[in-house]
Amino acid sequence: MFNNSNKILFVMIMMMGTMITVSSNSWLSAWMGLEINLLSFIPLMSDNNNLLATEASLKYFLVQALASAVLLFSIILMMMKNNMNFEINSFFTTSIMLSSLLLKSGAAPFHFWFPNIMEGLSWMNCLLLMTWQKIAPMMLISNTNIKMILFFSIILSVIIGSLGGFNQSSLRKLMSFSSINHLGWLLMALSINEVIWFIYFLVYSFLSFVLIFMFNNFKIFYFNQMFSLLFQSKVLKFCLFLNFLSLAGLPPFLGFLPKWIVIQQLSLNNQYFMLMILLMTTLITLFFYLRICYSAFMLNYFENNWNNMKIFLNYSIFNYHLILSFFSIFGLIFISFLYYMF
Repeated sequence: MFNNSNKILFVMIMMMGTMITVSSNSWLSAWMGLEINLLSFIPLMSDNNNLLATEASLKYFLVQALASAVLLFSIILMMMKNNMNFEINSFFTTSIMLSSLLLKSGAAPFHFWFPNIMEGLSWMNCLLLMTWQKIAPMMLISNTNIKMILFFSIILSVIIGSLGGFNQSSLRKLMSFSSINHLGWLLMALSINEVIWFIYFLVYSFLSFVLIFMFNNFKIFYFNQMFSLLFQSKVLKFCLFLNFLSLAGLPPFLGFLPKWIVIQQLSLNNQYFMLMILLMTTLITLFFYLRICYSAFMLNYFENNWNNMKIFLNYSIFNYHLILSFFSIFGLIFISFLYYMF
């Protein structure tokens, strides 16, 4: 539908909209940045050759337009309260605003649209939806001060994100429920400290990029494709499944680092109930990731002899996979070594 130069232009406009929202000093300008971000991401999603992508872009537009309308309504109520001395409960307006921002980010209980839209997108658009599109609403969530609703959303996000990953044959749906689970951790990190949120977001974005880089290069969308293709390369197979475990937060991989920081801060702040919920749901997530990876890690695992499908590895791309996987798998060890050195 668009050539590469147009796509680059839309990506730049999308980033500009996010920057406007993050750097704005009023709610109205933040809302304008969100709209610029939305209208520039829709053309990237739609594709005339893929009806699922077009349907996903339409669903995304409707959901985000609804969230933007509710956000604008809450902004108007807040301006009427501040400038016209209207008797409006501030808790009510802030709750509406927080709910609209949670809907925009895809956090539970407003997550219903996220897995369905992810299923119809390409892997690069999935990466943008899982990472960059969460920056602006989460920065606005940090400006609200209703902890009760935020903690309720965190608990639901980690529970739904962990339980939703069971019995999934689609990798895009699995990544979407994993994103909902990580979104609960991100909101928890945001409620503690923005620096901790930034570290968590950087690590999560990197790990998601490593996995999606592999899936996109080999055009893998379902588990049966992954087992039939990647078993041709033993090194690639181990890298992929170790990256899965790193994304799940299993030590000693890099994905455990931000969760380690959040666990430490929660224990220092005596928030043991939230810590217990987060750890229990992470164990559930680790269970189904380990169930996927268990057969691949067995040394005496017998593969199908009738699988004659051969893949021709581009060795430059293969080397990129190995380098990215190296940082994902051994990153925590190097960070710990540098910490004790300096």
